[in-house]
Amino acid sequence: MHSMGEAVARVARRVNDTVENKRDSLDLAECKLVAFPVGIYKAVRSVAHGIRHVSLANNELRALAGSFAAAFSQLRELNLEGNRLQRLPEELSSLQHLRAINLSRNRFRRFPEPLAALGALETVELAHNEIA
Repeated sequence: MHSMGEAVARVARRVNDTVENKRDSLDLAECKLVAFPVGIYKAVRSVAHGIRHVSLANNELRALAGSFAAAFSQLRELNLEGNRLQRLPEELSSLQHLRAINLSRNRFRRFPEPLAALGALETVELAHNEIA
């Protein structure tokens, strides 16, 4: 079992890697996150417009803040698989370049409304949720 300190260090390393190498992806999978750390917005601000892929898979997220969409406006792919999400923020409908979103293994009971507004969206994965 990894300690919380290790998880925090892992987040910091991955954020630094994205910023220093101007990567188009931010991988925060398996970092024990219960929320998206606000400090990351500041850390990636200089490169955020270049980030196309974000993975928050296999964390413990119960919600995603609306500010996430504003910070990563150029996002093409978002992986939220394996969290505890029941809904998505309205602001996600502003991600007009989003092509793929993975919401498998969460706690959705219905199709997330904000996705209906996304014209570029091609792939929505919703396996293993609670959708009737």
